[in-house]
Amino acid sequence: MTKFYDRASDVVRRIYEKRIDAPAVLDADIDFPNAAKFAAQWEAIRDEAKTAKLESMPRFHDIMPEQADISANDGIDWRMLILKAYGVEVPENVARMPLLAGLLAECPEVKSATVSFLAPRKHIPRHRGPFRGVMRFHLGLQIPKQADGKPATIMMIDDQEYRIADGDILLWDDTFPHEVMNNADEPRIALLLDVWRPRMPVDMEVLSRIIVSAVQIGMRYRGVSYTG
Repeated sequence: MTKFYDRASDVVRRIYEKRIDAPAVLDADIDFPNAAKFAAQWEAIRDEAKTAKLESMPRFHDIMPEQADISANDGIDWRMLILKAYGVEVPENVARMPLLAGLLAECPEVKSATVSFLAPRKHIPRHRGPFRGVMRFHLGLQIPKQADGKPATIMMIDDQEYRIADGDILLWDDTFPHEVMNNADEPRIALLLDVWRPRMPVDMEVLSRIIVSAVQIGMRYRGVSYTG
């Protein structure tokens, strides 16, 4: 199954790369103006996340066994509280975070929403996402610091280093090679959103909607639990 997923991902990436020429890191003001709504409420979102028992949520490879290579690679937890996946809400998780749920209801361009919990010293190896029809948005909620005050969590995106602090945002394209290292003895908590890419060519817009519909069907038949 993993090999099939990898081959299918490669095919999808190649199709999009031929039709959409995009940088690895994007301008949120232009491509996701509603980012400001989430950034303005980052402390309230953080407080909701802290009471949601993130450490009891499923690990990424519990939800997607195909991702075991990057989730179960070092035996250290990468857990996810998924409120919404490809347009399908998880009611139990939405109820845990009503303020965030309200913001998501105002932003139909957000197709997936996850609170990500990286345990201390977790390393997510270099990999690539499959689908350029959405952009990845990060909002720092609880970012550990180094002794010098810099964020201890490093994201390498297309071989460039990025560090976001509490309340900082980053909009980027996860089809570029990337990896994450939490170089701290505390967990990192971040909000991850998948945002519909604006201004796609018509054929890519149609293909993107077909892919999302196919994923939604697959989610219904997999019977995976998204709650802890």
